[in-house]
Amino acid sequence: MHESPSRPSSLSRRNLLGAAAAGAAAVGAPGVLAAPAAARGGGSPRRVPRDQISVQLYTLRNQLAVDLEGSLTELAAIGYTRVEHAGFVGRTAAQFRAALDNAGLRATSGHAGIPQPWNAETWKRALEDAAIVGNKFIVHPYFGTGPNGPIRDAAVYRAFAADLNKAGELARRAGLSFGYHNHHNEFLRQSGTEITGFDILTRETDPRLVHLEVDIYWAWRGAADPVDLIEKNRRRIKQVHVKDMDVNSSFADPGDGLIDFERVFRRAGEAGLIEYIVERDDAGSPPRTPAQALDTARVGYNYLTGLRY
Repeated sequence: MHESPSRPSSLSRRNLLGAAAAGAAAVGAPGVLAAPAAARGGGSPRRVPRDQISVQLYTLRNQLAVDLEGSLTELAAIGYTRVEHAGFVGRTAAQFRAALDNAGLRATSGHAGIPQPWNAETWKRALEDAAIVGNKFIVHPYFGTGPNGPIRDAAVYRAFAADLNKAGELARRAGLSFGYHNHHNEFLRQSGTEITGFDILTRETDPRLVHLEVDIYWAWRGAADPVDLIEKNRRRIKQVHVKDMDVNSSFADPGDGLIDFERVFRRAGEAGLIEYIVERDDAGSPPRTPAQALDTARVGYNYLTGLRY
């Protein structure tokens, strides 16, 4: 999803991963750069179903603050039928739902952090809002940093995994699918072991209660190949954030950067993937203008609808 206010705007390991991306370009490594058509094999090309394409509204947060109703209408004009929200832009859940309805959009998914420390009643209120908005999915958006920076204590991850299971059980009872969205900190090894935080979260949570929303950009930033994540978590990755990486390892509009989305999407059936969510964290932030986030939304939608793999 996005960077929390407590995190610096510059991303860690920028130079290292930028160099890695440049190296991949030099040798034509298939892990990041798009594979040539001849290397993809025969058969009819597949495409992303239009009704499974969404956009994370965090991408448009500055523009939505300027004009919520007009921006939602523009998203519908681009072709979107569904969105993933990250809060309600200063409205109540009912007011936000009304704005979506007026634009002809559905918020099939939403980001809402589970209470820390765990509080079931607080979480139930979040689930009630999700029901009002019409969510099918509700996703925890961020974990992995503490007061002293990135978490390296496996016990902290295990405790959080237990809370994710509790949240997932309550979501299941409310008729929602509960997911976890990664960034890059989860891919650090914990407590001097070979086990990453992401390993702990996926092993310690019940797949029936917690699905995965893999942010493809942040997985690469954490030096994790999304295809490897699919192989380790078959049928559990229901959603992905389609966010691209430029040559400096920062953000790019989908299709304009280094990430080989085709290679990932060819494993969609194995993953269990049913929602492709366009996102760019800095789409409408300085030096870009708020309205340029709509350009990103348009580029992302056109990229996904035009993709063959």
